[in-house]
Amino acid sequence: MLKELFSKSRKKKYATIPSERDKQDVPEGIMTKCPSCKKIMYTKELLKNLKVCSHCGYHHRMSAFERLDSLLDKDSFTELDSNLVSGNPLNFPNYIEKLEQDKAKANLNEAVLTGTGTIEGHEVVIAIMDANFRMGSMGSVVGEKITRAIEKAHELMVPFIIFTASGGARMQEGILSLMQMAKTSAALKLFSEDGGLIISVMTHPTTGGVSASFASLGDYNLAEPGALIGFAGRSVIEQTIREELPDDFQTAEFLLKHGQLDAVVSRLELKEKLVTILEIHRPGGELQW
Repeated sequence: MLKELFSKSRKKKYATIPSERDKQDVPEGIMTKCPSCKKIMYTKELLKNLKVCSHCGYHHRMSAFERLDSLLDKDSFTELDSNLVSGNPLNFPNYIEKLEQDKAKANLNEAVLTGTGTIEGHEVVIAIMDANFRMGSMGSVVGEKITRAIEKAHELMVPFIIFTASGGARMQEGILSLMQMAKTSAALKLFSEDGGLIISVMTHPTTGGVSASFASLGDYNLAEPGALIGFAGRSVIEQTIREELPDDFQTAEFLLKHGQLDAVVSRLELKEKLVTILEIHRPGGELQW
């Protein structure tokens, strides 16, 4: 009896650590960590908030289809030129293989989605660049699709809205990619001369040849908060001018302060702002074509 009591008294009570087999893994993708404020939130809640962090307002990257769903009326979108795909005119090594990988990743044939649709009943032609495809780089097909979208807006005489997100011209296509700057700009010029309405919304990042051409040629040039917008890289500019640049250089807020943007608009308010602009310019509205 004493032996039994003694053995019980010597037992120490420790918290048991569950084995790896007992642990229940959190499903991948159920939580998202904000790269700005480092807060963790449910991915489902983030998606409901249009991928804007509810803690700090950071704008997470949106795919072309996510942005489409957040703006256009249900079932109003008709895609244009979905059959256009890039070739390899310079025989750049592994270029076609990389394009195929991006097609699967972004669920797009190229770095821009174009089509017609309506926003609160207002007919528009829309082009949305997707940074998930070759970092939104501008190749021949991107330039061609945007040009055709502008021409469609010209034909229908409806507003043209473009969302830009790009690392610049696509090096694998050399001079052919740079030519898209002139082609798209010329199409916008013809459209504008006939009274067409152009709304450009710059998202993170909008750089290189895209920022130096169609992205900056809107009648209204808007941007999302915190978006990186510029032509050359920060280090290149600093080395060229031999001066240190401000910390907020090439941000949407910096450009607004220096008169290069009309407004910096949160994604949560963007649709309302676009509808207001479209109302102003509709036939019979305050301004007419």
